[in-house]
Amino acid sequence: MDNLEQRFEAVSAWLTAIDTFSSLFLGLALLGILYDFIRKKRYSYKEVKANLIIGAVNSLLNMTGYGMIFILTLWLSEQIAITKIPTNTYTWIMALILADFSYYWMHRIEHRVRFLWAIHAVHHSSTEFDLTTGLRLAWLESLFEWVFFVPMILLGFDLVQVVVSILLVVAYQTWIHTEHIKKLGWLDKIVNTPANHRVHHGSNPHYIDKNFGGILMLWDKFFGTYQAEDEQVNYGLTKNIGTANPIKINFHEWQSLFKDISDAKTAKEKWLLLVKPPEWKLNSL
Repeated sequence: MDNLEQRFEAVSAWLTAIDTFSSLFLGLALLGILYDFIRKKRYSYKEVKANLIIGAVNSLLNMTGYGMIFILTLWLSEQIAITKIPTNTYTWIMALILADFSYYWMHRIEHRVRFLWAIHAVHHSSTEFDLTTGLRLAWLESLFEWVFFVPMILLGFDLVQVVVSILLVVAYQTWIHTEHIKKLGWLDKIVNTPANHRVHHGSNPHYIDKNFGGILMLWDKFFGTYQAEDEQVNYGLTKNIGTANPIKINFHEWQSLFKDISDAKTAKEKWLLLVKPPEWKLNSL
């Protein structure tokens, strides 16, 4: 277990560094909100407060139990890896690209499998869009997301390399939750930018389930899920929840899911409600 402890310490050091960066960015987020207040831009400050509370709880969970689960499960996967890839500059670049690719598919599946959407919908439930929206991440999400990065471990990438690559993909996205930065021209076609991520958070019909990439938009381009920002974004869900209570925000979609499951007549119907897309209904059979 000494090896695991060393790995955990290494990841913790990186996590602390990235958390420090995130804290500085949070300060900028609050300054941005103050700037908007001075300019008399209307904000739902209950939404901002909810984002901050949800983010604080998430940070606590990830620094304790969730972080250990994430690292332990990947470390166990490492014991059955088919090979061992050396750690160098080239493999760091490869790891970051593969982590971003894995993130794309994780994110896309979270939108298209209903019980995963019941968790991920937390991030999309705000009708506001500012830098604090990036903190509005479901409290249950980190319990399962490690699954999507096991293939990288099995391919032979080092555990620390994989976890740090994931953290970098997530940390990159802190700056894209803003309306202050408009379109960025050719950059919008290559990497995730505020314009691209505004689309992702839109409930406009042609914006739904678009722009899943973490850093690169190339995955969306290649797999047909890219959409440029071409009209005013309506933020939130197709049916908004109308609450700023952090607990209700985290579990509102489960109530709807459990109701549909209880109405289902057969085990097959109950199973399909769990794994089909969110818009799927029993009358689709």
